[in-house]
Amino acid sequence: MRLLFVCLGNICRSPTAEAVARQARPDWTIDSAGTSDWHIGEPPYGPMIAAAKSHGIEMADLRARQFSLADFKKFDLILAMDAKNFATIKALRQDQGGAKLKLLTDFAEGSVNEVPDPYYTRDFQGCITLIEECIEGLSATYA
Repeated sequence: MRLLFVCLGNICRSPTAEAVARQARPDWTIDSAGTSDWHIGEPPYGPMIAAAKSHGIEMADLRARQFSLADFKKFDLILAMDAKNFATIKALRQDQGGAKLKLLTDFAEGSVNEVPDPYYTRDFQGCITLIEECIEGLSATYA
C-alpha cells in the first residue's frame, strides 16, 4: 500500500499521520504533503514534534513538501485531513486518475469529519490521539 497524507502546510497534521502510520505499518510506503507552498523544506512544527514524542513518535527528521499532480500516480490512496484540502486535491485531480481520495477521518469511529488543525486550535495532544485512532482504523481496513 502506498499512502499520502495531505494537510495545508505539511507541518502539523499530515507529517504526524505519516509518522504514526510508518510506525504502525512499516510494510507500507508512506509520505505526506501540503496543498500550500508555505513551509517547503521545513521540519514539522515544534509543538507538534514535542506532542508526538510524548506518544513515542519520532518525526523531527521529516520535511514539508507541496502536493503535486505526480502524487496521483505515485500513491494508491491520498488521505486529506479536512474537507477544504480534500476539495483542493479533488479539483487538481481532473483526469489524472490513479490514487483513491478519502478523508483520514473516514477511518475514525463516530461522527468526526476532519482532523482539526492544531496550529490554530493548539490541541496537539487531541490531534495525535485522533490521528492514531484513524490510522488504527485504516490499518484494520487494509490489513
